[in-house]
Amino acid sequence: MDQIFARFANRIAHIAGSPITFLACVSLVIAWAVAGPFFGFSETWQLLINTGTTIVTFLMVFLIQNTQNRDGVALQTKLDELIRSSDAQDEFIGIEKLTDQELTILHERCEAAARKSHVTLERTRAERRRRGHEQPARRHEAPEAGQG
Repeated sequence: MDQIFARFANRIAHIAGSPITFLACVSLVIAWAVAGPFFGFSETWQLLINTGTTIVTFLMVFLIQNTQNRDGVALQTKLDELIRSSDAQDEFIGIEKLTDQELTILHERCEAAARKSHVTLERTRAERRRRGHEQPARRHEAPEAGQG
């Protein structure tokens, strides 16, 4: 059942996100608006579009949530595998299950480490400049003649 629903949800989400579906929905709304004068802008005329859009929105919320949940788990699994197979710290595997407070603490720790790395890098650059070893930091420029 899960596999059938997953295929169905993916297919519907793909169709719903297509330009043709968008144009069809715009055309339907235009046709509804044009029909307004013929129905005297009655309550039934208004109820038709309200009911239709409410039902479609209600069902699409669950289908889209299902596909996003599955995509999120797949992405997290890929990231966990990259972390596990690299020199990265394994403590980051599964952090999506932490509480907000635990995530905030971990984020602050990462920011502090990044600031420390930046300070160290700047000190190193300053020392290289002082010794006359560093060329100007220019990225994405063509090498000078004779280099390369």
